[in-house]
Amino acid sequence: MENKDKNCISRRDFLKTLGIAGAATAGLTACGGKEETAGTAANGETSAADMTMRTSPTTGDKVSILGFGMMRLPSPKDRGDGEKRSVVDQEVVNELVDYAMAHGVNYYDTSPAYCQGESERATGIALSRYPRDKYFVATKLSNFGDFSREASMAMYRKSFEELQVDYIDYYLLHSVGGGGMENLHARYLDNGMLDFLLKEREAGRIRNLGFSYHGDIKVFDYLLSKHDVYHWDFVQIQMNYLDWRYAKQINPSNTNAEYLYAELDKRGIPAIIMEPLLGGRLSNVPDNIVATLKEREPELSVASWAFRFAGTYPRVLTVLSGMTRMEHLQDNLRTYSPLKPLDEDELAFLQRVATMMMQFDTIPCNDCKYCMPCPYGIDIPAILLHYNKCLNEGNIVVDNQDPTYRRARRIYLIGYDRSVPKLRQANHCVGCGQCNPHCPQGIDIPKELQRIDRYVESLKREKV
Repeated sequence: MENKDKNCISRRDFLKTLGIAGAATAGLTACGGKEETAGTAANGETSAADMTMRTSPTTGDKVSILGFGMMRLPSPKDRGDGEKRSVVDQEVVNELVDYAMAHGVNYYDTSPAYCQGESERATGIALSRYPRDKYFVATKLSNFGDFSREASMAMYRKSFEELQVDYIDYYLLHSVGGGGMENLHARYLDNGMLDFLLKEREAGRIRNLGFSYHGDIKVFDYLLSKHDVYHWDFVQIQMNYLDWRYAKQINPSNTNAEYLYAELDKRGIPAIIMEPLLGGRLSNVPDNIVATLKEREPELSVASWAFRFAGTYPRVLTVLSGMTRMEHLQDNLRTYSPLKPLDEDELAFLQRVATMMMQFDTIPCNDCKYCMPCPYGIDIPAILLHYNKCLNEGNIVVDNQDPTYRRARRIYLIGYDRSVPKLRQANHCVGCGQCNPHCPQGIDIPKELQRIDRYVESLKREKV
């Protein structure tokens, strides 16, 4: 699709992005999450030439090891004036994309389901200012609500319109495994959509076809058993140093990333990595773990350990990060420009760190917001993430005789009201369960909300 001259970024504007500072994103919240970095890696400007690149064995694409996940995009902060605003702050998205492009990032991952349906459009606006051969765009058939062929076809075609492209570089069956084999058949097989997408790949409108996986391992194994039929170009998996060996222990419906990666590796299928930080949980770690990581590498950010882990494995094509702030992007660029793979000693060290983290009973929420919107207006991710934050910081107390009780109680309650408006707090949950089928981590959301609400009420009455 031809770029319109008025939308093309000028050389002067492009070069200006090299000087963009983190202050450009002040006053923003994230439409899909708060993937924070903890600390800052060694200061120093990187260049596009420094970026580590990986080569796709099917198309020969030279892909940056850092991929831009467009699920967590900046949005204008609610100013409390009742005025309806866009979910996405396009100006800041453009600034982030410009900086990423200038520093060698060429892979951008979106979906019709992200940012309340606005991510594809925002991605298309930002990328359409560049020549089409300078970036790779990935999107998905996110037909979670209506499995019909008609609705699925409409979603597929709309992606081209929103992204302003004539072909899609990487196209995915979105989140297979949720709902098991029955769901796979309903969404992609029985309605003929997978057969249609295979033909679209033959026609060149899809350059690479794959799937992202969460949930029932039978679905993952089945699709890989059909590799000789479907010839998957890539598969997107959740992989990080905690999920490597503990995913199933954290949630029985999940599968250890060690197994997922090994199955792809032995078939020669490139892996695209999602949730390298577990929605920020591996950068917002308990203080004792921060100290452990900093003792080993004082100049590196906590987040950089997780990104180095994901990038170390040679079958990984790119590692997605939802970078809502300039400092997230800059820190990740330092990590991957170029990547310094972990050695065997460092990998063993991270597994010891993962074992330490398993001592904390955090709720496995990745802030993906698939559970949203709640029909009763509850801000589910904000409630769960505030609980996790307080747990990691040692501000969850179970005894009002504890010497830290009053301080922890104050921190939790004040932080709760600041993080979650009162009308969106857990006490408004009626237990309808509408959110549960959408959670890729298999969290029993009403149960957790009710548990948190009981805890909050006990703090208010000083009964804990």
